[in-house]
Amino acid sequence: MKKILLLSLALLFAASFAPAGGKKVYLLKVEGIINPAIASYVVRGIERAEREGGHCVVIQLDTPGGLMESMRQIVKKILGAEVPVVVYVAPSGSRAGSAGVFITLAAHVAAMAPGTNIGAAHPVQMGEKKMDEEMAKKVLNDAVAYIKTIAKERGRNPRWAEKAVRESASITAKEALKLKVIDLIAPTFDDLLVKLQGRKVKLASGVVVALDTKGAEVVEVGMSFRDRLLHTISNPSIAYILLMLGIYGLFFELSNPGAVFPGVVGGICLILAFFAFQMLPINYAGVALIVLGIILLILEVKITSYGLLSIGGVLSILLGSLMLIESPAQYLRLSLSFVLPVVIVTAGFFLFALTMVIRAHRRRPTTGREGLVGRRGEARTALAPEGLVEVFGELWRAEATDGEIPAGEAVEVVGVEGMKLKVKKAKKEG
Repeated sequence: MKKILLLSLALLFAASFAPAGGKKVYLLKVEGIINPAIASYVVRGIERAEREGGHCVVIQLDTPGGLMESMRQIVKKILGAEVPVVVYVAPSGSRAGSAGVFITLAAHVAAMAPGTNIGAAHPVQMGEKKMDEEMAKKVLNDAVAYIKTIAKERGRNPRWAEKAVRESASITAKEALKLKVIDLIAPTFDDLLVKLQGRKVKLASGVVVALDTKGAEVVEVGMSFRDRLLHTISNPSIAYILLMLGIYGLFFELSNPGAVFPGVVGGICLILAFFAFQMLPINYAGVALIVLGIILLILEVKITSYGLLSIGGVLSILLGSLMLIESPAQYLRLSLSFVLPVVIVTAGFFLFALTMVIRAHRRRPTTGREGLVGRRGEARTALAPEGLVEVFGELWRAEATDGEIPAGEAVEVVGVEGMKLKVKKAKKEG
């Protein structure tokens, strides 16, 4: 009897420290621009939770916005998920801007931390093609219809949702709760799990699930290496640096044919840069100006312009860099404080590298036949006009060009003809 009582107490004690019902909450952390890599990460995370029988998925969100297509992939997955999805805008200081608004409204439960904000969902053009006024109007109306549909589906405020798209309205966490844009405010993730306890959500299948998150096991889902790489290079600053590194690499390869490594690295960087450019509002006039600026810097070393080509090259690269990414969204633009150091380093690099290359080309050869011209030697036999001379410790057949030269006389090489040197009497030193 005593053993049975002790065993019961042990089981009760263990159960009190075990996760509630063995339930798992899958945590996905989304930071930065919403792009294909983030969409892939979120979709895979939700699918994993569904596959492994997860109780719910929490997406901790901090984004300025991003690609409409990637946002739609995420929203579509959330709306059709067979597991409850909670979007939590956190930590304090985070935001759910632009595409982040759609994602937050699509969640079964929308939550925010104090000191966060949501809004400014006006669609931003991505890619190099400019939309005309009619097309921009169609895109705006489509976005309005989409966000209102999402808001109504989740029982949230469709009027504010429309305002967020049409007028780029933005509100704080407290205002969002008051306007029924979100469901709750939670200072921390642990507090969020407590406040989710007992909430009922309806899944796409029609099944109603009561959340049981208090004390649940948290499984943090990280990004795969592929998704992390694609997410990193799609950052405007990283894409710009990859472009410049690609140009450096190709320049080195063309300046030193056969070096291979700079050409390979440069090619890879350019491919990655142009891949990133597909997801950014690139102005290819900016790319053209950068290329023109580099050409002007190359010409500066070969043409006497008294610095005019250098000034033109630096200005061209600077203007091209500032024009490279054209967007009303601040998070997509390159700042002057970032571009200026890169332009200065690029200008200095090209001017220095080209100066060294040209100096090397103009330097008198020190090896081979060309390196013998101008060198001094000694006649080992009388040159009348042919004989033997010693230059650099080697014996050469030689022919005197200015009369006979006696043996032992100092000579100077004036030319090379096949395997025979042309020499003359050397002037006495001193």
